[in-house]
Amino acid sequence: MDVGFVGLGQMGHAIAANLVSAGHQVSLWNRSPDKADDLVSQGARLARCPADTAPGGVVFTMLADDAALEAVSFGEGGLLSAAEPVLHVSLSTISPTLAKRLDEAHRNAGGRFVSAPVFGRPDAAAARKLFVVAAGASEDIAQVQPLFDAIGQRTFTVGEEPAQANVVKLCGNFMIMASIESMAEAMTLGVKNGIERATLNEVLTETLFGGLVHRNYGKMLVEEAFRPAGFAAPLGLKDMRLVKNAAEEARVPMPVLGVVHDHLLSTIAREGEDIDWSGIARIVAADAGL
Repeated sequence: MDVGFVGLGQMGHAIAANLVSAGHQVSLWNRSPDKADDLVSQGARLARCPADTAPGGVVFTMLADDAALEAVSFGEGGLLSAAEPVLHVSLSTISPTLAKRLDEAHRNAGGRFVSAPVFGRPDAAAARKLFVVAAGASEDIAQVQPLFDAIGQRTFTVGEEPAQANVVKLCGNFMIMASIESMAEAMTLGVKNGIERATLNEVLTETLFGGLVHRNYGKMLVEEAFRPAGFAAPLGLKDMRLVKNAAEEARVPMPVLGVVHDHLLSTIAREGEDIDWSGIARIVAADAGL
């Protein structure tokens, strides 16, 4: 299948590489074009601008935030200025508000829009183990399902309004952050009472909390493996702001959100922007005198 791909950060590059290796004809655009060099050497094509990636076809975007997605969609040479309307599939973690705006804009231009944010870190993306959360018209999702199959292990369809997928993604990221917070607090309590982090983590993940988040992030907290960041703290902070905005709009109190938001802010202030979002464990430990 001919497919455009915009955004070659850690996640985007891994996803685009899997599309190339699966035999799809991929046209790439990235703000820093050199990040596409290895994929071009494998048969991908470098486009002149986002609108040139796949006019009239399917274009995936994987970008850091709302502003970046707005720029490649509405800006000069953006997807909405393509010679032929596109089926835009956004893999990014963005606000439901922007998803609604993009859906309307593409429909007005004769195109289509699907939100399909993913759960998984860069290593999962490279291994084609992402979970895709998709929302949009059923026929549009069916059209791009072979592409989802090339990048992930399972696709969840959660609704026909694209913004619904973004709400699910924000809920998931909030729960990851809340889980990291609870693990960090529990491990700090354990350490203060002479129990090794590794021992507590083994007991809890082998009994009550054996899911992916607890196992993966529990190991990171035990090893203090916060650099290099798989998901940098500023991106986590951005996501918590999106959760906050969505909660305020829906009139949903989320008191735990305030705690993790402030711990992310403290982590960035003390540790810098290159630390993983699980680095909030250092703030929790420092508050306890460790």
